[in-house]
Amino acid sequence: MKQIIFVLVFLAIAACAPTPAPPTTTATTFPSVTLPADTATPLPTVTATITRTPTITRTPTITPTPTITLTPTFDFPMVVVSVAAAHCRYGPNQAYLHAADLYQGDRGEVRERWYLNGWLRVRFDKLSYHCWVAPGAVEVTGDLNTVIVLNQIDLTRVGTNQYGPPQGLTASRQGNEVTISWNQMVMTEDKDRGYFIDMFVCQNGGYIWWPVSFPNQFTTSYTVTDETGCAQSSGGVIYTVEKHGYSQPETIPWP
Repeated sequence: MKQIIFVLVFLAIAACAPTPAPPTTTATTFPSVTLPADTATPLPTVTATITRTPTITRTPTITPTPTITLTPTFDFPMVVVSVAAAHCRYGPNQAYLHAADLYQGDRGEVRERWYLNGWLRVRFDKLSYHCWVAPGAVEVTGDLNTVIVLNQIDLTRVGTNQYGPPQGLTASRQGNEVTISWNQMVMTEDKDRGYFIDMFVCQNGGYIWWPVSFPNQFTTSYTVTDETGCAQSSGGVIYTVEKHGYSQPETIPWP
């Protein structure tokens, strides 16, 4: 019973007390929390994706390949010696210095021909140089009209000559006869091949090529017929000849 009375008294007192004021709101400042560096959660690393620019491959310019036109190889006429034995010489006449012996069956290529008598300048297989052969001594295969026609020969290119041209050269006329004279060129017997005269004269109204040689140094004059009636002038040159070749030419003072 006493407990009930105490409760009623307490409630009566509480009802008569003044109404408390509403609580004042106070902002609460929270201290900044600094996380230790080793505990910080790293941000994700963004790896950039590199987009490569494609390399432009240039299309090569096609250069047309020229068409090769084959040049036909020229075939020199061929010869074969048809006689038992013949001479090959350094000029297109029997008066020229001997160059080589030829025998039946020897073969070679024709390189040139002489404009006056048809002699052939040939490179024989067995020789390392060219020489001249008479057309009657060989058989020809091929067209001789395709080779060069020569009208001059440089005898000073044949070889060496230790002697000069003949000295004391003169020429005199007696009617239609012209006599050419010169001094002896003293040569050793081994080298002595005499002299060579290359001339043109007029005979029977024709202008004639007249080459002549002498076997040794002791012949020192020569007489030739030279008539009138040709449009061209007569004349010539003389050489000293030794076994290795010809001297420089000396012009004959034609009368």
